[in-house]
Formats: sequence, C-alpha cells, structure tokens
Amino acid sequence: QVQLVESGGGLVQAGGSLRLSCAASGRTFDIDTISWFRQAPGKEREFVGRIRWSGSSTYYADSVKGRFTISRDNAESTTYLQMNSLKPEGTAVYYCAARSGFLGGDWLHPPQEYAYWGQGTQVTVSS
Repeated sequence: QVQLVESGGGLVQAGGSLRLSCAASGRTFDIDTISWFRQAPGKEREFVGRIRWSGSSTYYADSVKGRFTISRDNAESTTYLQMNSLKPEGTAVYYCAARSGFLGGDWLHPPQEYAYWGQGTQVTVSS
C-alpha cells in the first residue's frame, strides 16, 4: 500500500502563487507515476499533470501548461505542484495520486487509472 498526504492549499488572489506538497509513504518503490488532479464543485475530476517517480519526465494539461510545475524531492519522497498566475477557475480540491506502471505517452490520464489517492487540499482563488 501507498499512502499520500497533500498539504499547502489555501486562499490566494488571482495572479498569485501556491505550492502544494504530496508526501508519499509505504511501498513507494512500487510507484511509477505521481499525478495531480483537481475537482471543482459540480465538475468531474480532471487531470492537471504528472511526473515519473524518477523525475525523468513531466506532462501537463493545456489549461495549466506554462503556469504550473511539478517536481520531486526523492530524498523526502515528496512531490510538489508549484502553481503560478492562478486564476479563479483554478478553485478546486487538488489531489495527488500514484500508480504502478507507466501509462505511456503524453496524454490526459483518467482518474480511474490511479490506485492510490491523497485526501485532497482545497485551493480557492479569489477574483
């Protein structure tokens, strides 16, 4: 089993920045990919971006490309989501998720492909 704990959410004004953290524990050697998802009220959970556990590659949804950056600290088994130039439509609960095995390619991963999830952290962007 893999346990994931997110932190770092909060309230920020439009144009501001936040950094979310995702701390992994347990069978981390089973992890191939960490992804971030978000879910706004009344909407489906959507893919934000992913990083290989090795940190070798990243991929982002078009809606956040150029503004969000995912990185990893291997020593701490922690993954970060740096969010800059935040927009009100970015208001959502943000989740990190982990999976074993690489899905391959640069595409929007569906949530059902991920077995392990954190509890989520609320990000609110005021206009």
